[in-house]
Amino acid sequence: MAELSRTAHAVPDRQPDVWERVPARNRNFTGREDLLVKLRQGISTVTAVVPQPQALQGLGGVGKTQLAVEYAHRYRSHYDLVWWIPSDQRVLVPPALAMMAPVLGLPPASATGVEEAAEAVRRALQSGEPYHRWLLIFDNAEEPGDIEAFIPRGPGHVLITSRNPQWENHFETLQVDVFSREESVDFLRKRLNRELPERDASLLADKLGDLPLALEQAGALQYETGMSVDEYIEQLEQETRRLLNVNRASAYPMSMTAAWRVSVTQLEDRLPEAIKVLRCCAFFGPEPIPRDVFRKGSRILPQDENTTDLPLSAILSDPITLSKALGELRRFALARIDPQSRTIQVHRLVQALLRDDLTEADKQRTRHEVHLLLAGAVPPRPELTGRWEEFEELVAHIVPSGLAECSASQVREFALNCVRYLYERGNYQPALDFVDGFIEMWSTADGPLHKDVLVAQTHRCNILRALGRYTEDYETGRDTLGKMRESLGWEHPDTLWAANGHGGALRARGDFRAARELDESTMAAYQKTRGPAHPDTLRAMHNLSHDYALTSNYTRARELHQKTFREQSAANEGVGRNALLLSWTGLARALRLSGYYAEACDFGQEAFEYGMQQLSLDHLATLLAAKDLSIAHRRAGDLAEALDLARGTHARFQRIFGDGHPDTMAAAVNLSNTLRTVGETDQAFEIAQEVVPRYPLVFGERHPFTHACRSNLAILHRLCGNADKARALDEAALAGLDETIGRNHHYSLACAVNLANDLAVLEEPARARKLGEETLDQLRKVLGEEHHLTLACAANLALDLRAVGADKEADLLRADTLSRFEQPGVSATDPPDFVAIYEGRRVNADFDPPPI
Repeated sequence: MAELSRTAHAVPDRQPDVWERVPARNRNFTGREDLLVKLRQGISTVTAVVPQPQALQGLGGVGKTQLAVEYAHRYRSHYDLVWWIPSDQRVLVPPALAMMAPVLGLPPASATGVEEAAEAVRRALQSGEPYHRWLLIFDNAEEPGDIEAFIPRGPGHVLITSRNPQWENHFETLQVDVFSREESVDFLRKRLNRELPERDASLLADKLGDLPLALEQAGALQYETGMSVDEYIEQLEQETRRLLNVNRASAYPMSMTAAWRVSVTQLEDRLPEAIKVLRCCAFFGPEPIPRDVFRKGSRILPQDENTTDLPLSAILSDPITLSKALGELRRFALARIDPQSRTIQVHRLVQALLRDDLTEADKQRTRHEVHLLLAGAVPPRPELTGRWEEFEELVAHIVPSGLAECSASQVREFALNCVRYLYERGNYQPALDFVDGFIEMWSTADGPLHKDVLVAQTHRCNILRALGRYTEDYETGRDTLGKMRESLGWEHPDTLWAANGHGGALRARGDFRAARELDESTMAAYQKTRGPAHPDTLRAMHNLSHDYALTSNYTRARELHQKTFREQSAANEGVGRNALLLSWTGLARALRLSGYYAEACDFGQEAFEYGMQQLSLDHLATLLAAKDLSIAHRRAGDLAEALDLARGTHARFQRIFGDGHPDTMAAAVNLSNTLRTVGETDQAFEIAQEVVPRYPLVFGERHPFTHACRSNLAILHRLCGNADKARALDEAALAGLDETIGRNHHYSLACAVNLANDLAVLEEPARARKLGEETLDQLRKVLGEEHHLTLACAANLALDLRAVGADKEADLLRADTLSRFEQPGVSATDPPDFVAIYEGRRVNADFDPPPI
């Protein structure tokens, strides 16, 4: 595949440049002019105001792909953007689409995840912004259902190549057949680069059934060897008789099979090393194979001591021998070598013929060698963003190579690292599809309790959690962790990794204390087995810091977040930018929850800027930093900054992840809370009414987030004049919080503050006073006397005391509360809660859900 290039064209009514990613043009392309005309006419047909996608359909080897390549090059001056999308596997389509994102001015896949970037690209193309004239070519799209959702229906053009005739039920289809005899003769003359008598050319074309791929290989062989047409036909007839006698490759055109056998036989005599390389390539996928796979992976290939031939490992590890072999394959038209992208590509029909020509034992050996090459070609830690390209080039070869069938430990490790790579990129569904296939295959081969199966189940749980399938994640993770502890031991690295992930499942379930207990034991085990500064230990420490924040111990959360951030900042390797930013944001959040608003704003601003510079504005970790910074600004009184950031962040979460994603929901809650704080109560109410009902659907009815968000909605009901509804919501929420996390928790106490406000508005001051006194006593114990929620509760209680005639107690409590502020008096830019306290207004206690 050609690398991304930018090519200028002087066309007056269009952009001066063409963005292009398309394979190189075949210098031997000839004929097919009638098909090109029909294709141009069909692809430009206007149906329902937009151009109609066009499919090229035909048997393998008839030249569908080459026709599409020729069309792209010949008409590229008509387009602002031309892009090639390999489509024989669904997993290949989103990354190819996502690569267009920077070209269209969209965030890259490294920032948003592959699926999200691909969808953003599809929408941009469909809208015609920034490019109105574009051409997308979906090559080898076998199953319409796999890719139809990725096809944009906009002002540009879509071309599809496929062997599957079902495409005619979806789009206009142009049939591509073998060459006409005249085209075959023209092609052979051009390929041989010499005059060829009409009779000889016609006879050879007849023997080859006018199949373009067979003609290409026949012409290449005769050109390279000087073989005459008569000699070639004699060889062809011998191979045909042999093939008929053994009934080989019956699924393929006999002309193609025979022509291929002649080429292979001649090349085997000329350079047997080239045939070994070709047979190896037959067990990769039909997509381009990175040449570096041979260099890197050959180190772990076994040495074949039972043969006098040069073993594959020796061929691939010798750059001179390998270059010579690849040169021969290119000259004989058995492989396409792209020097720009440093890739090797073998036609799928040639691959199938090569595989069919081997004994079962040879197939198994060669397939295993390919598995080892793939496993040896990538780094061991897919979390590091700088190495993602190496994984991306190999994902296309996982399924065609039959990788799931291999039992070698390093191959299975590679398979799971590819799953982890897809997970880190945010390409969750393909990751889940792959790991499900591995689990099914490995469970059948080795049993469900095999270590590799259990590790794969842990990967699956991480993916399920990212997809918001919390119940399935919890149940599977609990079962898997128990089995790993029993079979591998409690301190085995894989067991600890599963335990670290299961802590997230417990948090998602709302079992904050259970998560903290598990993460405490996991971190202690990591410190013992890995050391205090190992990346795995620091990841466990980050999770434990989060647990302490979720159980209202903000002092301990702040201490652990600070230690984690310091160690990760000083680490020389093993800590990715994403992990560092999450710790950075976690520390800023702990500062804000502790009441240090100014410090949270300063530190959070640094985190946000780091994310924009080192990741991108739309990276998940950067968006989480932006959301937390918006909350800090709101608490500190920087309301204009808070609202602007809240709106922008929520919009980005919606665009990238959709309304039902937990982090989008949290961003919506923040926006609602900010709008309420600036006085836009109606807008805040509208958003809250939309997002709050999503919480029980995603987290469950009993989750603390579900109850606490209902208390937010209660505040808005009261402000809109419906205090009875507010009271009912707060009473139910408080009862739910008491049941799940207890009263001695920040969330429960905040809800109690809101319920006391409801009672005061409903003119039940005695009940408001009683609840306020109980809540203040607990807040002082849980959060401390200086915490902002404690001061808010005290100020509200002073109002309730005065309402029941306890003026002296009210005066003393108010004076004590005001004395705890750093300086007397407030201004409009001070924290809104503090301003309300000074002005004698009641303070509401809203809730912002943190990330799980």
